[in-house]
Amino acid sequence: MENLKDKLFRLKKERNAVILAHYYQDPEIQDLADFMGDSLALAQAAKNTNADVILFCGVHFMAETAKILNPDKIVIIPDMEAGCSLADSAPADKFLQWKNEHPDHVVVSYINCTAEVKAMSDLICTSSNAEKIINSIPAEKKICFAPDKYLGSFISKKTGRDMVIWDGSCQVHEIFSETEVINLMAKYPDADVLAHPECPENILAYADFIGSTTGIIAEANKRSESQFIILTEPGVIHQMKKNAPEKEFIPVGSIGGCACNECPYMRKNTLQKMVDALENLEPQILMRDDLIKNAAIPLEKMLELSK
Repeated sequence: MENLKDKLFRLKKERNAVILAHYYQDPEIQDLADFMGDSLALAQAAKNTNADVILFCGVHFMAETAKILNPDKIVIIPDMEAGCSLADSAPADKFLQWKNEHPDHVVVSYINCTAEVKAMSDLICTSSNAEKIINSIPAEKKICFAPDKYLGSFISKKTGRDMVIWDGSCQVHEIFSETEVINLMAKYPDADVLAHPECPENILAYADFIGSTTGIIAEANKRSESQFIILTEPGVIHQMKKNAPEKEFIPVGSIGGCACNECPYMRKNTLQKMVDALENLEPQILMRDDLIKNAAIPLEKMLELSK
């Protein structure tokens, strides 16, 4: 009898499909992906694929991005309910009102937002390229940044640019416990602390390195230390262990002591849902042509600036 993995590979071949997966997915899904990456790398991979079908193992805004960049391809996601608290924090109607309140500003939106918000933005960025994107804007221009207030604040300080920042956040990165960080640093005094810039400022203050998911993985691989305290979604640790099995990677608990900083949306995707999606070509990402066209403009600008 055909097992699930064999069925997945058969369907992938029959559909001429490619599987893209984010580092926050379950390890089982990471190991089945044709391409792993953070938001920037996945956007680039989606742009460059020759597949007819893109099976996107991540969250909804990521699959939307793949569709925007590939309007003629079929883009499917294992679970349509795999959303994003950060994207949800910037509803399109309120974002439009906010944008209209700052008519003389360049609007930069973090890729963790809906297609509607992308379509109203001048530029898109990721945590990998946010500094570069902000620095590409002439110094005399005023900037609005959405939706992540912590990334916005971090980049504002790094670039010296004064920005109007949307009040949004990621539920995973916002709930890391400062007490737990301090306790782990005492327990592992030789460990380096690696953090994602979606974390609050009080958490970032303890970091030896702040960077994107890909940046964190690369930094852990590059450094000579053998122990690392990790301040991002713990799914990333799977790749770190694969790259450097001799090193120890320590996840940080959340406020309240639970290990609930796994993204509940990312973890909605499963192998069974991947197989079902390829078999039925559902759930499929569908958007209006005008929305795709308008959202593609700032995304394409980002990709061009990221070369």
